Amino acid sequence: MHATLPLLAHTDFPALRRRDLQVLQVNVGYRCNQSCLHCHVNAGPNRTEAMAEDMIDLVLQVLQARRVATLDITGGAPELHPHFRRLARGARALGVQVIDRCNLTILFEPGQQDLAEFLASERVDIVASLPCYSLERVDRQRGAGVFDKSILALQKLNALGYGQPGSGLTLNLVYNPQGPVLPPDQQALRADYERELGRQFGIRFNQLFALANMPIQRFGSTLISKGQFQPYMKLLKDNHRAENLDTVMCTHTVSVDWTGALYDCDFNQMLGLPMRLGGKPRAHLRDLLQQAVNGGPVRVADHCYGCTAGNGSSCGGQLLAA
Repeated sequence: MHATLPLLAHTDFPALRRRDLQVLQVNVGYRCNQSCLHCHVNAGPNRTEAMAEDMIDLVLQVLQARRVATLDITGGAPELHPHFRRLARGARALGVQVIDRCNLTILFEPGQQDLAEFLASERVDIVASLPCYSLERVDRQRGAGVFDKSILALQKLNALGYGQPGSGLTLNLVYNPQGPVLPPDQQALRADYERELGRQFGIRFNQLFALANMPIQRFGSTLISKGQFQPYMKLLKDNHRAENLDTVMCTHTVSVDWTGALYDCDFNQMLGLPMRLGGKPRAHLRDLLQQAVNGGPVRVADHCYGCTAGNGSSCGGQLLAA
């Protein structure tokens, strides 16, 4: 796989500083039951990295010590981690909002038959990947049979109350473009999803998050192989909007990898650009027990233009209204 950091490290991206910590995004491991082309984590069935049990305990300690509002659990498929449920349950017991970054097909993996019921009982918010409402496009991007399984999973979640008015069970969907293009307007695309998923399958959901593809890891390597890396970077830079700098996720979110190392975002995590905190060149989760992160500099590189191009992109979708 082609390395992208050498093409991104020299940058003129504007300086950013962190604000108060609102979201702790924890990557519990890179194992996944899928291998998607756009995956910036390069996750897959053969990945073995997984957060140790004592790090799971430390996450819960930090949530309580720092009074973090939201725990965003990601992977890989985070549900494959043996302590995923303990982590989610422990955070909910602290009154923390918990988000599960779910690929939907995980609900049908061996040992996960009661996963949907667990998530509903703990009132965990689900952010579910569904890159299109078309069978052909989803299966081309994520693998044969993924679309049909995803639809069955969404119908199961709907039956439990997810996405239904007044239930309090949040189901948000995630869209990624098929290639080196900017995502369309989020609200217009949401209307398309609502119409097609509702008409064809009776599916309901709360929000749609339109995310830009980052020129790193598997997707970045593919761009290099096809000679599209520099044109894509030019597209991102040409569409940079300074207004998005106020709301990019790195200003209020800290990313944690499976070893407990800290990063300003999960994209920096995948590039191996650790957070610097209190003079330390590599900050660790345990440092958050003693030190706040607000005011510190965010490490930036050229991939950061992926978050500020067009309407903006973050783990919560576009940043600006069209």
